[in-house]
Amino acid sequence: MKTLGAAALTAPFITRNLISAPPSGRVRYAAFGSANMARADINSIISHPNVDFVAVADVDSGYLAGIKKDLEGKFPKLRTYADYRELLDKEKDLDCVSVTTPDHCHAVMAMSAMQLGLNVYCQKPLAHDIYEVRALTNYAKKKKLVTQMGIQIHSNDVYRTTVNMIQSGIIGKIKETHSWCGNRHWGSTDPKPTASDPVPSTLNWDLWLNTASYRPFVKDIYHPGNWRKVQDFGTGIFGDMGCHIFDPVFKALELTAPIQVRSEGPRPNDYFWGLKTEMHYIFPGTKYTAEKTIPVYWYDGPGERPPKHIMELVPNMPTLGSIFIGEKGVLVIPHIGAPVVYMKNGDKYEEFEDDDVLQKLALPSLNHWHQFVDAVQGKGKTTAGFDYSGPLTESVLLGSIACKFPKTTLKWNSKSLKFSLAEANKKFKPANELVKREYRSGWKVKGL
Repeated sequence: MKTLGAAALTAPFITRNLISAPPSGRVRYAAFGSANMARADINSIISHPNVDFVAVADVDSGYLAGIKKDLEGKFPKLRTYADYRELLDKEKDLDCVSVTTPDHCHAVMAMSAMQLGLNVYCQKPLAHDIYEVRALTNYAKKKKLVTQMGIQIHSNDVYRTTVNMIQSGIIGKIKETHSWCGNRHWGSTDPKPTASDPVPSTLNWDLWLNTASYRPFVKDIYHPGNWRKVQDFGTGIFGDMGCHIFDPVFKALELTAPIQVRSEGPRPNDYFWGLKTEMHYIFPGTKYTAEKTIPVYWYDGPGERPPKHIMELVPNMPTLGSIFIGEKGVLVIPHIGAPVVYMKNGDKYEEFEDDDVLQKLALPSLNHWHQFVDAVQGKGKTTAGFDYSGPLTESVLLGSIACKFPKTTLKWNSKSLKFSLAEANKKFKPANELVKREYRSGWKVKGL
């Protein structure tokens, strides 16, 4: 158990397909995005022996040339497009797509594909805004499509084992949890950029902007890597890593929607996400929690950790991960590493070292991407479909809104997708305005 998972992962409605599984036994696949994490998703999906990689869309022609060259031996007929909408219009014989692009593109790409009857593998966070997430979740459910969100560690042995341990009751019912990402950030205190740089010859800037309002290209700010820190494009470190690190907490406790959220960190400026976040959630209790409600805490930013009294409970707390505080003990799960159980002994916690018990609770890894392909073929189900990953993402994105209203308790009505306030003030109106954004003209998609 101590070495389990020590290595990180490398890795109008028109139905085109009138039966759930491809009749040929082959899965015809297209990708939106072709480099970096998109390439990792592509490589993992096409490693399934029953996948035919048909087409790929990317706004950067240099990326397209690279993947075309690299895969010409295995997929010589691979077709490339700058605009994903053209791909969907011309490729009439697809079964599924992957969406691995900046966050602000996820919803329109995934919804456009699903409205054509296509199954979707979509990177985290599921979408940029809560409204988009709910729309994707509901549509996938209504049309009974196969979906999977790209939280691949969800299928790794360490996360699966953590869930099994908590649900086994090894540390008793859970009283609270703390999660943190203390070694990185996607934020800035800089003002909105005023510079304007030449657009790279390989980049279609208008297509890259997608649903977002127009602005000049600025090198080293947007494409290819820094867009996560910009509020219009990314969701900050919280939206990025929160979907990973919160996953075993959400799954183990079978959490639903929080009933309130409060930011205790500094407010970001109006263009970039901030350098750190501290978020306090209250969720309804479940059969795995000690009380009728459970507090769930999040901290991110370089050096950010839970309070001292939590950090001192056990030795060797990781730089990023989670701790479950139970009635009989605590469990620490590093990101990505084996869970460690400590049992309460008086005023101290001592590491639980009964290997027989630990091994019985251990679960093996699954292939997150192959699980999706198998489900498209009608073989089994995904474990991070939008029915699960949608509510998870909504909870994370609530924090991305709450951070703009520090020291304010926002009560959340999940059914109506609206905030109210515990305090007697009027901040709930602008908070509700952040649940859904307006798309740029020409980019609206029915259902969003």
